[in-house]
Amino acid sequence: MTLFIWNILLAFVWVALSGNFTGSGFLAGFIFGYLVLAFVSRMSGDMTGYTRKIPQVIGFTLFYLWELIRSNMRVAYEVLTPTHYMRPGVIGLPLMTQSDAAVTLLANLISMTPGTLSIDVSNDNRMLYIHAMHIDDEDALRADLKDLERRVIELLS
Repeated sequence: MTLFIWNILLAFVWVALSGNFTGSGFLAGFIFGYLVLAFVSRMSGDMTGYTRKIPQVIGFTLFYLWELIRSNMRVAYEVLTPTHYMRPGVIGLPLMTQSDAAVTLLANLISMTPGTLSIDVSNDNRMLYIHAMHIDDEDALRADLKDLERRVIELLS
């Protein structure tokens, strides 16, 4: 948390020195401050959670946006074509984590993705039940969902 405060202070210093008192100027200063803090922490050999977590959050965001685009395209194709190729069904996804935060985030991310909906979680948090529009290959769907779960667990750890 201390590095985050330093990052904000560096962003304000950047804004003051550049004279660019706008949101974009602050964002540029925040990014520059983060790069300085990451460089200094790497040189000192003390990579903290803050300097490691930001690239991980950016990578997860890009991954999830790509999944959203892919699923939106598939659902749009299904809606626009006269013949329906969907094979809906419910599957159970065995969970690697029993953390309430990870299960909640995973269930919400699955529900926000078009074509899938989280239905229920078992009482012991070991199984997540999901309705999917397209179950062409159940193992492939489970593998995709397990990849999402792995990334959520890495993000929250």
